[in-house]
Amino acid sequence: MQIIDNEESGIEINEAGVDLGGLMTVLSKHLYSTPVVALRELVQNGHDSIVRRRIEDSNAFESSIKITVDSKMKTLTISDSGAGLTLEEIHQYLATVGVGYTRTLRAQNEDSDGLIGMFGLGFLSAFVLASKVQVRTCSYQTPNLTHLYQSRNAQNYTALLCEHRGEVGTDVILTLNENYKELANEQRLNHLLSHYCALLHEPIFIGHNELAINHEVPPWRITEEIHPIQLHKRRLSFAKQFESHFEPITTIPLFERAKTNSNEISVVEKDLKGLLWIQDGAFYGTSDNRNLAVFVRGMLLDDDAKDLLPTWAGFMGGVIESQKLTPTASRETLQKDNYYYEVKHAISESLIEGLAEIAKKQPEAWRRILTRHNEALLAAALCDDRLFNLLQDKVKIPSSEGDILVSRLINKERKIHVMLSEEAGFEDMIFRTLKIPVAYGHRYAVIPFLRKWAQLNNLVLIELGTEKGNQHFFTKEELDEVTTKVLSDGLCDNEQLIVAKFLPQELPLVVVPDREAILKNRLESDEADKRISSAALDLVRQFTKKIETRPEIRVFINSSNPAIDFIIHQVKMGKDVSKSILLLKSMKIIMTASGDSQVNVNLSQALSDISQLVITMND
Repeated sequence: MQIIDNEESGIEINEAGVDLGGLMTVLSKHLYSTPVVALRELVQNGHDSIVRRRIEDSNAFESSIKITVDSKMKTLTISDSGAGLTLEEIHQYLATVGVGYTRTLRAQNEDSDGLIGMFGLGFLSAFVLASKVQVRTCSYQTPNLTHLYQSRNAQNYTALLCEHRGEVGTDVILTLNENYKELANEQRLNHLLSHYCALLHEPIFIGHNELAINHEVPPWRITEEIHPIQLHKRRLSFAKQFESHFEPITTIPLFERAKTNSNEISVVEKDLKGLLWIQDGAFYGTSDNRNLAVFVRGMLLDDDAKDLLPTWAGFMGGVIESQKLTPTASRETLQKDNYYYEVKHAISESLIEGLAEIAKKQPEAWRRILTRHNEALLAAALCDDRLFNLLQDKVKIPSSEGDILVSRLINKERKIHVMLSEEAGFEDMIFRTLKIPVAYGHRYAVIPFLRKWAQLNNLVLIELGTEKGNQHFFTKEELDEVTTKVLSDGLCDNEQLIVAKFLPQELPLVVVPDREAILKNRLESDEADKRISSAALDLVRQFTKKIETRPEIRVFINSSNPAIDFIIHQVKMGKDVSKSILLLKSMKIIMTASGDSQVNVNLSQALSDISQLVITMND
């Protein structure tokens, strides 16, 4: 720590030093998610040096960044044709932590969008990878002089005149640490840098390859006239490069409609460029395969920025490019400031408009999207009224008759029936008999979608399995206590008997689980205390207290059915109906048979009873 005596005030001022050893630990172990990102920072420095020369030097030059390796010597060299450094600038910028010329240049020039660096830490990243760093540089300001910077730890260095480089620019020569010697491999470098540097404007060459790794112009930068079909193919080809899991069905350029139809374009729309695409492949509605790569000033910053896409868009991928999004210090993620959320909203708006355009202009692609992502779109429709209007008559609902449009669920009384259980129960039997489709409400987003659809179209949605829903279906009737007891004793096993009229008349009885009672009993049992946190359990028990205690299973007998009507009259007349009731009970057991072992025992008995009844009936 250096001590400075301030003569004017008589106060001793302490100037803090920098422990570069500690800073290097932060850089190598904490700042970057992987030290290989340090390589990107060095390419960025070369890129910014070229932009600087273009701004400051009036002489024409050919811009390029070249990366070469020597696998035997374990060296990696990054060469650029940029502005270079004078000896004074070596001392000022290479040897001073947090001081970068790029930031100064950006402050001095309005037209500096091509500059990437921000924090003055980029050069230090070389020491993450290398045991020795050499910088051979020739400044455009002193084109006949070349200087060589050398250091092993960034804290101690030498800077001397050396053999002339031959041209303006800089070579950063890394003698790689043992841990990173695999970087002295052109194929490995090509894989890494073609990912990070795909959108940089300056050409980047690896080895002696004459084709730059970033030679392909992204679709939104195409300036020449191009046929729409060719442009569509270019967009799909670009999407395939970035979509690692699925084939893109079609693409959505950002703000396409705003550019052509709006006189007022927002700051975000002026700044943000890019391409979204819809993935092929069918998913369950809750699948989240969003992927979004974000480039800031041409350099890949975050290839996992899926949070910028709407949560309902689990089938989307994309690449965006911005000059104004702010990176964190590691330049691997974005700061979630106000502008970040403006971009998030703008992407969502562009995506909604894009889906509408596809539906209008790309019918074949739209059909594929609806087929692949029906369940996800069902949920998406609930997130925005525009999406609901677009999708309400296009998405299909899982039902007893397969996946069908909502319009096919409406009966003559303008009612839609939905069953809440995933197990086929009385609802499935009744509606198959009536030949009326019933929706499967346990599937993803079906219930809220149907509720909204019914409300907007003035329909009645009957949710079967709930007390309120069953009231629409069963018209209860009262019997005298004696008849009720005879029927209950003969038909029920710890179940509640209810006499009602319902369709179809041919069905004598149905077994209906009372799902509210099941929920109440389950949550109020001692076992629930072991499985559910006390706070959550208290909340749900406040709800279940409102549900009256009643049996979990109800047996509805159909007084409209001729057999039931006959039995009721026989009981009232004092006749023996035990065989008839036993036959109905056996039928009840068969209707409710499942894999449960106790039910299987009852099923065997029920089948045996039917056999005996058939024999006695013929006696």
